[in-house]
Amino acid sequence: MAVKGRRLDLDRAKGLAILLVVYGHVVARQPPAGNEWYVWSKQALYLFHMPFFMFLSGYVSWLSGAASIPLGRWPGFVAARATRLLVPFVLFGVLMLGAKLAAAPFTAVDNPPDGLWGGLYDLFWNTRSSPALSIWYLAVLFVVGCLTPPLVRLAGGGLWLVTLAAAVAFVVQAPQVAYLDRVAGFWIFFVAGLAAARAGDAWLAAVDRVWPVALALLALLVAWLARGESSYWWRMLVCGAVALPALHGLVRWGPLARSTLLLTLGAATMVIYLLNTLAIGATKAVLSRVLSWDGAGFLLFAPVLFAAGILVPILVKRLVFRRVPYLDRVTA
Repeated sequence: MAVKGRRLDLDRAKGLAILLVVYGHVVARQPPAGNEWYVWSKQALYLFHMPFFMFLSGYVSWLSGAASIPLGRWPGFVAARATRLLVPFVLFGVLMLGAKLAAAPFTAVDNPPDGLWGGLYDLFWNTRSSPALSIWYLAVLFVVGCLTPPLVRLAGGGLWLVTLAAAVAFVVQAPQVAYLDRVAGFWIFFVAGLAAARAGDAWLAAVDRVWPVALALLALLVAWLARGESSYWWRMLVCGAVALPALHGLVRWGPLARSTLLLTLGAATMVIYLLNTLAIGATKAVLSRVLSWDGAGFLLFAPVLFAAGILVPILVKRLVFRRVPYLDRVTA
């Protein structure tokens, strides 16, 4: 499953994960009337797709050695991760804020910002109202990725201390301030990725055996829990845990294990993640001038918006960002 040291199953897994992300972004806040099927499917999706994404990041972190760097190298590592994750978060977060402010006088905008200064405050502090909530993952991954190596080192290379810290954070939870609630909620899945990568072939052998059962169990769980009244975080913990072997095993199976499409999407994950909501929003604004997205109209909107969220970022990357070395690097 590797070419020149790459784990192609992980690349394909990222491709599957970004498809799920874009599907979840087709509708932001206000759902289309008469399309409860999409509302339910999005509620179900949000119980497991981002835990799987965080798991993949933890997996890669262990394989690359980033999760266990020496303490003396940690400050430089933090600076490098800030360049890789926080810079694009700020750059594209401000871009989203500006795009919403510019578009608001002319078309309906999902989660409109409260002016420039209010929007900046929400972007960096008030998570619930962030104008760039769709790219929260970058900020959270920076935090959990930087917290993990010192804890692994202090535990002598073991995972017990970081597991304890992530478990306590999950149980205690955190306020919706500076994305800390998502740090607390998703760190445990990053740690699961560390543990799976550390287990090596034993993990892969297990998921290759159990993924069909895990996938069936996942379907039953999300059908049961999608509209549950218990805590979202605990429902996500259960569904997310089952999704890890289910989805990792799925991309290692049959046709998906040979999919060039998933590899292509996996390579474009960063730019799709950063630009898909802008592409979806712009496409929705154009379509809304000629068609209502309520009722049967959404059956046209949904595939067009989904395709725009995937294809437009890839085209922007190839036609624009590759001509600007800095933008090419931060969206790689």
